[in-house]
Amino acid sequence: MNTKSCVFLLQLSRTGLRAACLPRVPPVPRSHSYSSSIKVRPYLQYLKRKIISPPSPPYSHVCQVGDPVLRVRAAAVDPAVVTDPEIQRVIGTMVKVMRNLECVGLSAPQIGVPLRIVALEYPEMMLKESLPASREILGLSVQPLRIFVNPLLRVLDGQTALFQEACESISGFSAAVPRYLSVEVSGLNEKGEAVTWRASGWSARILQHEMDHLDGVLYVDRMDSKTFINISWQEHNE
Repeated sequence: MNTKSCVFLLQLSRTGLRAACLPRVPPVPRSHSYSSSIKVRPYLQYLKRKIISPPSPPYSHVCQVGDPVLRVRAAAVDPAVVTDPEIQRVIGTMVKVMRNLECVGLSAPQIGVPLRIVALEYPEMMLKESLPASREILGLSVQPLRIFVNPLLRVLDGQTALFQEACESISGFSAAVPRYLSVEVSGLNEKGEAVTWRASGWSARILQHEMDHLDGVLYVDRMDSKTFINISWQEHNE
């Protein structure tokens, strides 16, 4: 889950959003060179796959919407193998990718591994970069790295709040999504120890967002569709 886009869009929404026109589809050239390029491109991709083996999960990138792994219910992890090298590699890759992208939460399916594991972290530096008003409105707070294996979510406050969310698996877009104000999560940490944590504000939103990924649910399934935007829409008008 990407939080920087969310804060920006909250500020942007106060000034209103202008409607954008769809780009005109350019005419297709009827030249021989164009049709040849269509044939050549897949052939070059074929050669690339033959020469260079494609990466395998856990990926060092985030899977994008359309990848089937984002739409299946993730499998539970056997508690006895949480500390095994294979699971530790998945967790380590999740943390590395999350920090490289400067996002505040990530799930195992997002790096191509359909297992019930989520990670979240809200660094102090990120909090300092946010506006004081945003901190109060969104309920932002510093959170250390937390790993949950086989997490179970319980709603503590049935009231919901509607704020913009973004997702690294739907890169470049955002929408307003209703989330519960306070939740409790229980599961195992990266050491295989039982843990429970109560979260509110933006931390509760992150948890709900990442937990959805474990069930093949994306924020677009819960969003207010009229708020769905391209976060760079202004740049296209410049």
